[in-house]
Amino acid sequence: MGCFTFVKVMMVLFNLLILVGGLALTAVGIWLNVAGDSRLQFLGIFDLNILHSVNFGYFFIAIGGVMALLGFLGCCGAKKESKCLLIMFFSIILVIFISELATAAITVAYSSLLENVLNAWSTPVLKEQYGKDKMVTDMWNVTMTKLHCCGYNNYTDFNNSYYYEENGDIYPPNCCEDPEILCDAENALQSDIKGCYDLINLTIKKKFYIVGGVAAGVCGVELAAMAVCMCLFCYLDKQGT
Repeated sequence: MGCFTFVKVMMVLFNLLILVGGLALTAVGIWLNVAGDSRLQFLGIFDLNILHSVNFGYFFIAIGGVMALLGFLGCCGAKKESKCLLIMFFSIILVIFISELATAAITVAYSSLLENVLNAWSTPVLKEQYGKDKMVTDMWNVTMTKLHCCGYNNYTDFNNSYYYEENGDIYPPNCCEDPEILCDAENALQSDIKGCYDLINLTIKKKFYIVGGVAAGVCGVELAAMAVCMCLFCYLDKQGT
């Protein structure tokens, strides 16, 4: 097998991988949109669903669809030995690759910002509004019930809070293992229910790991495909001169 034939075969192979990667990204995008309503909706007061709120699900669907089409375009360019199709393929893949890197950077920055906002906002709201504002109380109850957690960090977040003082130094039932007992300081300490933040953070990270793994694999294939594409283009260009 000659060098040119080998490069053509590799080009077709990488484009098939891009086609599969595009379909995978599309599937992840659909999963993000569906999961945004079903898997993270239990976050209640923290239902700021990072991926959904910045429409990353739709971004992955769009990029995946374009990549699937580009995989087909690249295969045609390699088979027909068309320099026009090859340079078009390379240019669009490069734009997509840069977009993916930018999205990753925005995701990291956005998640850090969200964490800082939650740290500064959650505990004061919990102390001042829980038990007083029905909407805030209901959202916190949804969060604590679904995640089996108490407060933002732990039960001590309710110390000197509106709810704590209004109910005679008693914590919400979710702060104790047995919701039927009187949840005073002793029972809350013995129950040792985790705070909601750690559990929510773990849920979001699991989602990011799945998305990041798929995206990293696709980016690797894109880089390899661009390199092979440029080699094939240079060879055809040299043959034409």
